[in-house]
Amino acid sequence: QVQLVESGGGLVQAGGSLRLSCKASGIIVSFNDMGWYRQAPGKQRELVARITSFGNTNYADSVKGRFTISRDNAKNMVYLQMNSLKPEDTAVYYCNKYWHSGSVYWGQGTQVTVSS
Repeated sequence: QVQLVESGGGLVQAGGSLRLSCKASGIIVSFNDMGWYRQAPGKQRELVARITSFGNTNYADSVKGRFTISRDNAKNMVYLQMNSLKPEDTAVYYCNKYWHSGSVYWGQGTQVTVSS
């Protein structure tokens, strides 16, 4: 029932930009706090950006000032604009709800690789 499909990742040079997209099914984006997460090799999955149902945003210190989370309620999509990318941003990026009441479903994610 729940489907989260991330796209927009790829290979980019340091200093470049990417825009990630998340198409949600079975979840109403406008009714939920939504987040972007990432998992780098050998590291735990971490929250990098959050947008509340009211439209407020929060960012991890590591991406603050460089990443912007947004949503399009009509399309039921969430976006992550990533600027000034650094090699340490290399990870698989996932979107999901921020609050969970039960089992967490994760999509396949989208790979972001930043080269130096």
